[in-house]
Amino acid sequence: MAVLKLDNVNKTFGKKKILENVSFQLKTGEILGIFGSNGSGKSTLLKILFGTLKSDSIDLKIEGKPFRGSEIIKHQKIGYLPQFSFLPSANRVWDVVPKFFEDGNLQDRVMRDPGINRISGRRISELSQGERRYLELQLVGNLAHPFLMLDEPFSMVEPLYIEHINRFLLQLKEIKGIILTDHYYHNVWNISDRKKLIKEGKIHDISSKADLQKFEYIRSLD
Repeated sequence: MAVLKLDNVNKTFGKKKILENVSFQLKTGEILGIFGSNGSGKSTLLKILFGTLKSDSIDLKIEGKPFRGSEIIKHQKIGYLPQFSFLPSANRVWDVVPKFFEDGNLQDRVMRDPGINRISGRRISELSQGERRYLELQLVGNLAHPFLMLDEPFSMVEPLYIEHINRFLLQLKEIKGIILTDHYYHNVWNISDRKKLIKEGKIHDISSKADLQKFEYIRSLD
């Protein structure tokens, strides 16, 4: 079991404090759902963890070893699925997969996946939002990182591919620690083992949907 321990993350943009003393721990074998309204700092936190955005302060340890900035990318400890597509739109799915994986067995495993096999001959530009998002998740999720961060994986995704995403995340959870954030909060809530919420720069433990209401993330309980 690997452990990611994050302490004392602070980030300001100009005079605005985005993150204040954010701390949490994540272990392989669990999914941590992070909630927060637009502009609360969720994506900022993920970019800081991935090493593509500099924080004002951070104390990050993975398996007891301290990491900072670009070291995360260099040592391949955390995978990251950003909000926006990163795949070349003119390429076909069967051309993209080998670019990510040298291992032929891994290529075959991805291509045989039920959610990928049916779209393997199509161009990225021809895929629906759910098809493209699931492909991106398969590409990032099958890399060797022990931890994985997903920013808005469910956004505008059709129900069939939400099922595919949930199935794959439960498989990945057996070997990875996963951070998940999405405004489609029901999907995050249903699959997360632990929940936290960012409000006014600070992170809070969440144990029930009533807590989401208390922190004014939702208006009413379903």
